[in-house]
Amino acid sequence: MLINPSTYTGWIAPHSIEWYAQLGKQVGRYRYPWKSTVDEPNGETVFTEEVSKTVPGLNVLDVGCGDGGFALSWSSIVNQIVGFDITEDFLPKEGVPPNVKFVSGNLKVGMPFDEDSFDCAYNRKGPTSAYHDLLRVVRGGGQVIGLHPGDDISKELSEWYPDFFDPIPTATPILQILQDRLSSYRHADIRLISSTEYLQSPVDVILMRTFGQKAAIFEECLKSLKEITQIFERHATDKGLPITYSRYLVKAIV
Repeated sequence: MLINPSTYTGWIAPHSIEWYAQLGKQVGRYRYPWKSTVDEPNGETVFTEEVSKTVPGLNVLDVGCGDGGFALSWSSIVNQIVGFDITEDFLPKEGVPPNVKFVSGNLKVGMPFDEDSFDCAYNRKGPTSAYHDLLRVVRGGGQVIGLHPGDDISKELSEWYPDFFDPIPTATPILQILQDRLSSYRHADIRLISSTEYLQSPVDVILMRTFGQKAAIFEECLKSLKEITQIFERHATDKGLPITYSRYLVKAIV
């Protein structure tokens, strides 16, 4: 019988401050450890295209920048870009172009930037709590682009592995939070973009579930690999195990 990994000693709630700190010390970056392919177009590709059309020549803020790779990719076309993240261990320390800066801070005390510091901002799976302070640090009329997990993301995993994954919510809490956070913007549009992700092996199921946790929890879950493999093979296609890859795309005007 499969056991929910969140019951193991040492489990840390995913995407909590403690979880990000542990991930930063373990690997120093925010990168998914599992192997998968994703059908296109998908939320990530559409978001990247929107950012590419918005940031040229501007002063840009990257909220929840992680290891800074996405921010650095725009250095040749922006005027300036600042990456902001709570996890100091994620941020690049060397090889940063002069028009790129990385700042660590906690949104609970606000972003350490003056009013109207930026022409635009994007929030690539960063905290939704950032939208309140973005109204202050992005100039009036500036655009804010966001990308966040859909409420039904990977919903098949909780169906196929009910004792291993938490059940998905019956409502749409992420959408409701986004609607609330964006209610003070001049204009805000939230679009759900869904495609399919294909996990490549049963081990990738475990890697997805234990992302950011201690190695001991991953090793404990490997004891259930036989049962996880049986379920994987029952539902897999020739492309892998198909799961919902959904994202909310936010386009808002300050």
